[in-house]
Amino acid sequence: MLTRERPRPARIRERPGAWWLAVATVCFGAFMGQLDASIVTLTYRSLGSDFHTSPAAVEWVSLAYLITLVALLVPVGRLADAHGRKLFYLYGFVVFTAASAACGLAPSLAALVVFRVVQAAGAAMMQANSVALVATSAPRDRMRTALGVQAAAQALGLALGPTVGGALVSTLGWRWVFGINVPIGAVALVAGHYLLPRTRTRNRVPGFDWPGLALLALATTAGLLGVSAASGLRVPGWAVGALFAVAVAAGWGFAVRQGRAAAPLLDLALLRLRAVSTGLAGALFGYLVLFGPLVLVPVVLTAAGRSELTAGVVLTALPAGFALAATGADRVLPRGLPDRTRCLLGAGVCVAALGWLAVAGPAGLGTLTPALAVLGLGLGLFTPANNTLIMSAIPAGSSGTGGGLVNMARGLGTALGVALVTLALHLTSATGALVVLLAAGGAALAAAALGPRSGH
Repeated sequence: MLTRERPRPARIRERPGAWWLAVATVCFGAFMGQLDASIVTLTYRSLGSDFHTSPAAVEWVSLAYLITLVALLVPVGRLADAHGRKLFYLYGFVVFTAASAACGLAPSLAALVVFRVVQAAGAAMMQANSVALVATSAPRDRMRTALGVQAAAQALGLALGPTVGGALVSTLGWRWVFGINVPIGAVALVAGHYLLPRTRTRNRVPGFDWPGLALLALATTAGLLGVSAASGLRVPGWAVGALFAVAVAAGWGFAVRQGRAAAPLLDLALLRLRAVSTGLAGALFGYLVLFGPLVLVPVVLTAAGRSELTAGVVLTALPAGFALAATGADRVLPRGLPDRTRCLLGAGVCVAALGWLAVAGPAGLGTLTPALAVLGLGLGLFTPANNTLIMSAIPAGSSGTGGGLVNMARGLGTALGVALVTLALHLTSATGALVVLLAAGGAALAAAALGPRSGH
């Protein structure tokens, strides 16, 4: 029972709409993952106060989660393809839910960071399999609809995160930000056991680049630790330099390893395709711009005397705008508008919104809320078009690798959004943090401009 996938009951499997039940179950994981990504930033001030520590230390509640997620998505996906996606998905819920309960009971910041690493391992087991479960559950002619429903669940989790997080922190305390995952996870675990189909086809890929994975994890961890140390951690100056040196050396070693490994983690031939390389750069900077405000806005508003609930409500404008553009752009824009043009338009809107905030200042609610909404609209237009360009340029036989590359760029961009905004707040001010985001938006615009001129 613990090592083999169990079939669905016959009365469920034979229902005409059984695939919808499977899709709805996967949506639990999609919702939880995005809710958790955006809800935790509302706890920073309370965590710093309760544990008497600096923002640079508190940010590792997010960074530890993101680094682990980036490192595990590809290997977990391969293992699930070989041994069963339903099995890994359900165990992911078990790990994620148990770790969430442990996070809510954490006696120290160090313990909380460790539990967040475990929580990320569970999230990787869910996220690496969610699209595959939807694709294998839905009929071929309904796959686009099913994936759209899953995307809507992700957008809903991202949009509700700031408001729910602000409300919980302001009323029940930061521990309930993690505790809310427990009942949702328990329901999803039972539903998944009965409603998800077994894995029909399995793909046992020989070999895995574990040294490459270790070098990638070392490079990202050392680099983000260096940025975090410069943001106010009590670390000697020589140690900061050493961390950056280790990050550069591990990154170089990872690149060399990928050119020599029999089963490399990254296919360097794919990165030589201009659509892929520029698209991945755009994805990284786009997610940096998306998650940077989730750190910046609560700091600015609570420093001005506003509550976490107010900060959460204001922040909701960003993911709400993202969801609106991502799901409704096709109904407004011409059907034949190329994806590259959509990328340029979306990145241009992002730069305009960030420039507006940099000039007007981020503290005024009258400016902040509409500017965040416009920023979300730009990102919601840019991100799906950019991801489409990447996946269209990758051969069909390497689509799994392409999806892993996009997830990796997303995770690294999210982590940099947290780390660089914290660094800018420590060294300069909120306006300095906005300048960092504006530069990232400009980089995303440049990546779109440097992409191939053809491509839809």
